[in-house]
Amino acid sequence: MADRTDNGGRLRILSILDEYSRECLALHVARKLTARDLIEVMERLANERGLPTHIRSDNGSEFMAKVLQKWLAQRQVKTLYIEPGNPWQNGYVESFNGSLRDECLNRELMLSVAEARVLIEDYRQHYTQERPHGGIGYRTPAQARLEALDFSQPTAALRPELAPLTLT
Repeated sequence: MADRTDNGGRLRILSILDEYSRECLALHVARKLTARDLIEVMERLANERGLPTHIRSDNGSEFMAKVLQKWLAQRQVKTLYIEPGNPWQNGYVESFNGSLRDECLNRELMLSVAEARVLIEDYRQHYTQERPHGGIGYRTPAQARLEALDFSQPTAALRPELAPLTLT
């Protein structure tokens, strides 16, 4: 996702969502995004939560880079690419990005990358921890994940760690 600071500086935002729980796992904000940035974020998430079996992404250069493809192959993570011009293949992230734009980016004045990181991380926390989502029974994504991890619940048969992560 792209935006600009109030003084015209470029912002790129990498969104990583869990398609099962709808949790926003990361929002990486920088002037530009590289495959190395993506690997760094994925390494952090892998250490915190483990690796997914698949990731879904668009065909941007940072997602197609050989260094990222090698990193994914070494970890046996498969890729699911969205066909160019077919945003409906990426519905969760398209919806999330619309919410991020409407509820955060269009409402906040951000003068620097540092300020954007703080405001966007605040939004990520709100989206995941406090904001109920109709698509998951008006629960928060954090609640949906905790309920799925409670294997005494009937819905626990669906293993969220096997659901694809979506990256944009």
